[in-house]
Amino acid sequence: MTPEEALDQINAHADVERAAGAKAYHKSDRLHLGVPNPVLNDLSKQWRQALDVPARITLADGLWQTDVYEARVAAAKLLTQARIRPDEDAWALIASWVPDFDSWAIADHACMAGQKRLVADPTRADQVEAWTGSDHMWTRRAALVITLPWTKQNNPKPQDIEIRDRVLGWAATYVPDQTWFIQKAIAWWVRELSKHDVPRATEFLATYGDAMKPFARREAGKYL
Repeated sequence: MTPEEALDQINAHADVERAAGAKAYHKSDRLHLGVPNPVLNDLSKQWRQALDVPARITLADGLWQTDVYEARVAAAKLLTQARIRPDEDAWALIASWVPDFDSWAIADHACMAGQKRLVADPTRADQVEAWTGSDHMWTRRAALVITLPWTKQNNPKPQDIEIRDRVLGWAATYVPDQTWFIQKAIAWWVRELSKHDVPRATEFLATYGDAMKPFARREAGKYL
């Protein structure tokens, strides 16, 4: 299947009125087709079932390059799967998308795909750590979003605790950055962590909470 054929399948479900609303909501200049997520879920599932891993990676790359909103979301969904073997090329493609992030919705879909690959090989956290020093706000934010799985374990292994502490260290360096999306990402990470690791979340807020924006501090401590 070519990217053009896949885009035609997406476009068959286009809704002009919905597209206008989505474009306004996302404050985006890129083309929106107005195709809802459940349709993109169904299409990407069909493509995953029909294509082998190399073909899926090629299709995902082509869809991303169209810069159509739904095509980029579908590209991410094509690679959002726990078991992809081999997955080195899938991870490399997802990582290559990060500098293109310019909105939360596309970034979050791509990061969901990246989460699966990071869990599959946690040593990739070394690469993610490099993102924390980027001048690109969305790249820095992605370092927290893509590591969210490490907030969710109730009984983390020692290597998981190491990554959890490592990411909290990244979040601490972000605190002086008052950008809304960065503050929101810190709050998201700490809030989710607080559901499973109260001591670490509490300690983070005790140390850094006063320097966070009030909305972020409140959100981070929502469940404490």
